[in-house]
Amino acid sequence: MSHYQAPVRDIQFVIHELLNSETHYQSLSNCEQPGQDLIDDILVNGAKFAEQVVAPLNHSGDEEGCRFEGGDVQTPAGFKQAFAQYADAGWLGLSHPEQYGGQNLPGSCAMIMGEMTGSANHAWSMYGGLSQAPVTCLLTAGSEEQKNTYLPHLISGRWGGTMCLTEAHCGSDVGLIRTKAKSNDDGSYSLSGTKIFISGGEHDLTKNIIHAVLARVEGAPSGTKGISLFIVPKFHSDENGNLTERNAVHCGSIEKKMGLKGSATCVMNFDGATGYLVGEENRGLEVMFKIMNSARIGTALQGVSMGENSFQGALNYARERTQMRALTGPANTDGEADPIIEHPGCTTDASYSESIK
Repeated sequence: MSHYQAPVRDIQFVIHELLNSETHYQSLSNCEQPGQDLIDDILVNGAKFAEQVVAPLNHSGDEEGCRFEGGDVQTPAGFKQAFAQYADAGWLGLSHPEQYGGQNLPGSCAMIMGEMTGSANHAWSMYGGLSQAPVTCLLTAGSEEQKNTYLPHLISGRWGGTMCLTEAHCGSDVGLIRTKAKSNDDGSYSLSGTKIFISGGEHDLTKNIIHAVLARVEGAPSGTKGISLFIVPKFHSDENGNLTERNAVHCGSIEKKMGLKGSATCVMNFDGATGYLVGEENRGLEVMFKIMNSARIGTALQGVSMGENSFQGALNYARERTQMRALTGPANTDGEADPIIEHPGCTTDASYSESIK
């Protein structure tokens, strides 16, 4: 079986030579302006983590999958330890504000790491990726109290996060959602409803999970005009971030899947769970679209990651699999057949075939 190798030189070419990112970074005023040495340091050390820690869990994680017992989800062996290393190294906070524990680097620096971990182990990388949903919500429209309460723990990786939109009777047509939110006297809300296809809705990687949830406040207009956005923690916490009582949100089941089994896709039940409004009532979609725009970039990045992973697997197979003799003459003189990379169907350009050996 082939093992993922981060395309360090290819990424360096794109960042330094094609995009001339250092010059671009100097024009930015809302973040740090890293030079080539810092970018390369991120790239090289991120590559080591992706290759040595995350990639070895890809095959075993898919074979083992997640286990669901009594409302709890156990991720495959090694996932929790790898996530702890990832968090401790500060990878989750590369492009987030320094005041909340991030490193305030340009977003493309985090995308470099996202591509490599996504190629190495897509299922594992989704847990950290989805935790960015409540971060984006809070940075966009959260109050200062909400930001100070949740962001340091989400950005540090101490807590995880999700995005809860889809319901069983509607997919992307969120104007049809039935999850209700009832206003409480203390300014909080009680949320009741069920969300499906929630990646990382429950897991054992972090002690707390913060859900970004779309719901309709009682009496709100129908359709998308009546949608609000809430932060719903799995556990409540005190002013020091210590966890207190469990909230009324639980995982009802996880999906049985053909692949990507290391990523828990959950049914989440909100049974009068306490939630906190982000922004204004009936304007939740405005905030949610900030997440969706980031998700669109993330989806494109997944395509790059999967393309790299597939290319490496196909290339290694073509180098190792032998079958018949090449039309140009024996290339594997010590064997009875030649690698299929030598055959015309692999490439019509002999110079290219030679260059990738």
